[in-house]
Amino acid sequence: MQLLVSVIDEHEVAAAVAGGADIVDVKDPREGSLGAAVPGVVRRVRELTPPATPVSAAIGDVPDLPGTAALAAAGAAACGIEYVKVGLLGPRDGERARVLLDAVCRAARAQHPSVRIMATAYADADKVGSVPPLVLPAAAAAAGADGCMIDTAEKRGSTLFSELSAAELSEFVARCRAAGLLCALAGSLREEHLPQLAQLGPDIVGFRGAVCQGDRVGGRVDAEAVRRLKALTPRP
Repeated sequence: MQLLVSVIDEHEVAAAVAGGADIVDVKDPREGSLGAAVPGVVRRVRELTPPATPVSAAIGDVPDLPGTAALAAAGAAACGIEYVKVGLLGPRDGERARVLLDAVCRAARAQHPSVRIMATAYADADKVGSVPPLVLPAAAAAAGADGCMIDTAEKRGSTLFSELSAAELSEFVARCRAAGLLCALAGSLREEHLPQLAQLGPDIVGFRGAVCQGDRVGGRVDAEAVRRLKALTPRP
């Protein structure tokens, strides 16, 4: 499994890299689970991150507006990053998710042909009315996305494992594998979740709060916390 560490600005890059993050992710948690950072921050994070370390950027918990999402994706891809993460908060079903993802993929790759699109569903989809996670892999594959992720929309007490059962998560990973998609899991994960994550075997696991001194919004990434998670993360 690869360790993805989310940063909010360029000042957290050094700690994420020193701790051994495999992917440096950029988002603004003040704007939501997958809140988008402004382009200048995304560019600066890419500049300060070693070339061999991929950078991803979230473009928001997007509504069911394909044009809006496509424009955001184009802007993120133009920053030279390797992954664009789109949170499918607005689409309610697989077909609406496919339509939005198709627009996102086309717009992003027009800017950066090799950029990878990660479609994100929410473990608490039933609470927020978004597309169910198990529906996402088929929609993502049909749209030409590169991978799927599950996160949590609400961050007040819920986690990936409190919202979805091990059987549901295992099925999600299996559907991603069958569709030839990368699979990523996140959602208020902590160090104690690593054994469960290892059993599920996703390609990528994402953390922010667990690697911060302070909370996920106001805290700062701590290199030692990243290093501890990296040491516990199963390697190929």
